[in-house]
Amino acid sequence: MKRRIAHFFALLVASWIVMTLTHESGHLIGGAASGATLTDYDVVPWRMPYSLHAPDPHPLVTLWAGPVLGVLFPLMFAVLVRRSWGWFIADFCLIANGGYLALSWISGDHFLDTPRLLAAGTHPLFIIVFCVLTMGLGYPWFRSDCVRVLTPHTDKTDEGVSEATEI
Repeated sequence: MKRRIAHFFALLVASWIVMTLTHESGHLIGGAASGATLTDYDVVPWRMPYSLHAPDPHPLVTLWAGPVLGVLFPLMFAVLVRRSWGWFIADFCLIANGGYLALSWISGDHFLDTPRLLAAGTHPLFIIVFCVLTMGLGYPWFRSDCVRVLTPHTDKTDEGVSEATEI
């Protein structure tokens, strides 16, 4: 049991790191692709990562690239590696990116993505659709991932029953 819980928490830590790096990298890529000038950034995952662009001729590209690439990069990686731990991380990123947009909308903090998206002209319906899709798909998948990691599995072998430890 202790090994499964340690494995679960290790996956959560890896998921958080991947989510913060892919989300913020998305903003960096979006800003670079749209001609924005990067003025400051911090991608350290144990602090609140951020990137600031000024001027930013296409802020919607810069802002949307964070959550969109923050979902797509982990999903593409999971498809490529075809391992359950890859899906655990990708599904976490789905929930986290959608949840972040929803919670930053509720907080109203003008430094967070959703108030900035709204100020840049995003129609609220686009944010709602993104949140519903990412959290709606991510929740059942991530819940299944968590159950798989935390539930003891048995493999019948010639010597008896042993617990499988690899996810």
